[in-house]
Amino acid sequence: MRAETTDAHRSGCPINLAVEVLGDKWSLVVLRDVMFGDRHYFRELLTGSEEGIASNILADRLRRLVAHGLLWRADDETHKQKIRYSLTEAGVQLVPVMAALGSWGRRHMPAGHELSVRAELLERGGPDLWDRFMDELREQHLGLARPPGTPSVFAELQAAYEAAVNKKGQDSR
Repeated sequence: MRAETTDAHRSGCPINLAVEVLGDKWSLVVLRDVMFGDRHYFRELLTGSEEGIASNILADRLRRLVAHGLLWRADDETHKQKIRYSLTEAGVQLVPVMAALGSWGRRHMPAGHELSVRAELLERGGPDLWDRFMDELREQHLGLARPPGTPSVFAELQAAYEAAVNKKGQDSR
């Protein structure tokens, strides 16, 4: 039987425990960029974030996300000083949470269309699409093969985003 509280946590409430891991300003943004942005390296995460995360904050969040078991890190065989970050199974299982957050943000905040298109697709696709995306992330991050012939959810999300960006560019001409 698990203890209700420990000295390391404010309480044993599952929401509190999740907030202790994910509730800071940057952790979900870093996970978003690994999950949806296909970014695996410190430099990609640093330069690819539209929010402009500082390098010391990124380093701290990566350490924390690894320590909490949401990311794992491995040396890159192509370069001695590069570290590759990948989702763990616990990180992959955040897809429904990220989909719900994106849906809420799209509906209740002044989100831009181009940055909302993936959230809209995830919302419309629901649990079936999320499951397919989690299988794809497991393949990419954990080396577990997904069912053969399964179309790429990542490619679908990326194509929708690129189409929205291109449409905006055409509309602004």
